[in-house]
Amino acid sequence: MDSSLNFPNKHAHGQIKICVSGAAETGHCGIDALDKAKELGREIARQGAILLTGATTGFPLWAAMGAKEEGGISIGISPAASEREHVDIYKLPLDYLDLIIYTGFGYSGRDILLTRSADAVICGCGRIGTIHEFTVAFEDGKPIGIFEGPWEMGAQLKEIIEKSHRPNAKIATGSDPKKLLEDIIALIKKDKVTEYKITKPSVSDTQ
Repeated sequence: MDSSLNFPNKHAHGQIKICVSGAAETGHCGIDALDKAKELGREIARQGAILLTGATTGFPLWAAMGAKEEGGISIGISPAASEREHVDIYKLPLDYLDLIIYTGFGYSGRDILLTRSADAVICGCGRIGTIHEFTVAFEDGKPIGIFEGPWEMGAQLKEIIEKSHRPNAKIATGSDPKKLLEDIIALIKKDKVTEYKITKPSVSDTQ
């Protein structure tokens, strides 16, 4: 028998995972910001990707709503340690999420797990938490999408990039969700693991 095991197309890791980062409170984002978030979520589902969010309210929640309306998969990464803490202490929703992973790491620790669990991060209208997720993704070399709209975050992130003195070829910008997703997925596919081989350990390796 062959000493190696190959599992082509036997696992779902090849399915692209997109994190949507945005503000939990969207009063500063413009009157149609939530509709734009929902359309972004719809487009993620239409292009066959899985949506990841911080399991929060506002912009990410509406992206999750859009993904679920299109029959997509929506996963939340919570700052809380349990469902009860998620709801009672953090006041966060359970809706529109197929799975919630409870980290117990608070917001800053959650952000790292969220961005590292995704193949790319798309930043919409946000606040300081979105900037944090952006900088973590930037440092980790993740593809990043800047979703432009009637909010300040797009210009702010572009200014950060300009003043960072760090060239980055993995950033796409745009206001059209379909085109932005296409650009981001193209960046992801350049480095995506498409197949792998599992080798059975030898007897000596297990002793």
